Amino acid sequence: MSEETRERTISGVTVKIDRALCIGSGNCTNLAPEIFEIDDQNLVDFQDETPDIDQGRLVESCAICPVDALIVEDEDGEQIVP
Repeated sequence: MSEETRERTISGVTVKIDRALCIGSGNCTNLAPEIFEIDDQNLVDFQDETPDIDQGRLVESCAICPVDALIVEDEDGEQIVP
């Protein structure tokens, strides 16, 4: 995993942020502000604390990314987003 990639397990899925792809649209932060934030580089990052939330909303907040910078894998490691 590169320095530009962040990863966390939240609500039973693994979420990866590819900050090299991110354009800072903020769509993910609009749907899941308790999980994502836009940092001082205008790129998405995880909040310091990331509580479990509805898995459907979490997946949707990643799927809405216009540049596929958010990757979601299920508990078996199968990619479900994008």
